Amino acid sequence: MAIAVGSKAPDFRLKSKTAEEIVDVKLSDNFGRKNTVLLFFPLAFTGVCTQEMCDISSGLNTYAQLGADVIAVSVDSPFAQSAWAEKEKIRVTLASDLNKKVAADYGVLLADLGGLGSTAARAAFVIDKAGVVRYSEQTPTPKDLPNFDAIKACLATLQ
Repeated sequence: MAIAVGSKAPDFRLKSKTAEEIVDVKLSDNFGRKNTVLLFFPLAFTGVCTQEMCDISSGLNTYAQLGADVIAVSVDSPFAQSAWAEKEKIRVTLASDLNKKVAADYGVLLADLGGLGSTAARAAFVIDKAGVVRYSEQTPTPKDLPNFDAIKACLATLQ
């Protein structure tokens, strides 16, 4: 079960592959500065995940106007995420949870996805500047998308 609203968000340091290098993505870098929309998705190069990340990419300015960064996390390697982002023109910061620790810390690790092994569930969190979870949603199935209207409404209350 996804961690609850009001919980302190577990901090993390994950790897992300940019065009030039591998960099660290650390949640607490936003503390005191920006709110964070933290998205978990099962796997790169899949239909629903591609739709979700492309839709978010096209609306990144809306999240920036609401004072939030968007970080998307999957159990894929940073190299697979980077190839996917390049192919699909995804502009969201993608972070690799290859060891699946962060998905487990947030309570969104699926034990098995269709015989493929454990992976992140589809989930969304809004984390405020103080590092507190203000919105928490794990979708009923990996095919369902989070309620992005509710996420934006939550961010609007944090302005």
